[in-house]
Amino acid sequence: MDSTPAVQTLDLTRLYGEMVAVHQLNLTVNRADLFGFIGSNGAGKTTTLRILATFLAPSAGTARVLGHDVVKDADAVRHVIGYMPDFFGVYKDMEVTEYLDFFGACYRIPARQREKTVGDVLELVGLTEKRGAIIGALSRGMQQRLGLARVLIHDPQVLLLDEPASGLDPRARIEMMAILQELQRLGKTILISSHILSELQTLCNRVAIIEKGKLIYSGPVQGVRDQMARGRVVWVKVSSDAQAACELLKARPEVAEVTTVDGSLKVTLADHDTDHSIVADVLVHGGARLLELREDELGLEEVFLRVTRGETQ
Repeated sequence: MDSTPAVQTLDLTRLYGEMVAVHQLNLTVNRADLFGFIGSNGAGKTTTLRILATFLAPSAGTARVLGHDVVKDADAVRHVIGYMPDFFGVYKDMEVTEYLDFFGACYRIPARQREKTVGDVLELVGLTEKRGAIIGALSRGMQQRLGLARVLIHDPQVLLLDEPASGLDPRARIEMMAILQELQRLGKTILISSHILSELQTLCNRVAIIEKGKLIYSGPVQGVRDQMARGRVVWVKVSSDAQAACELLKARPEVAEVTTVDGSLKVTLADHDTDHSIVADVLVHGGARLLELREDELGLEEVFLRVTRGETQ
């Protein structure tokens, strides 16, 4: 299997006059990744995606998609990517199949093949029953799915999706995320920017966090959680004397702090590398009767708030 990264940038920089939109960005997205691109509005996400989609030229540095330089090999890049901007226009008076057939023709898919291709992408995004509908009569969620179908019409290997769930209701967002998981299962590489961090947390295998055009973190989702989980928290319930349990834990160097919250003990560990089973060992050997022990799961939203300052351009 080809080991060339799906997307790779080296010191990628984009200036708008005096303003630095993207600053020396070094990013690697591996093949078949479902990669989350996270940042506040104005952090540089859309600029980066537009450079990768060949709509913007970098001011400095390089970017490659499947080994093709986005400046020198722009045509080759356009054949292997599908780009879905955060806001895209649709021809509201056209039928769904008409719209997709038009874009299939733009990609020079032979007429005899287009009908099957259009049917396949409609099935993939769950719009088969709407094939004859007028686009203007579709809901926002269905129009988003149609936009994704249009992106898929030429069977690209890499998908660049800028806020694909923007403005969707909860059910439509869940359906969109399920479609993206299916596309990853089919071998597509997906780079998705989103503000819905709770969904990226379970959807993506890797993420990058960008702020003020600079990369703050890139790697596995669990990696950024571990990096930020200094002083992680364990919740404990005991059926014995809670105050005695509190004192047992406070005497241990592995424990930074113990407080009582609504009848439970909130135990803050001193170091991320400490196994939280130490809490159970201390309590049981100290004679406490343990009812419950659970560790706080640090969510992606909390991680994002900790590692960023809310800075934009």
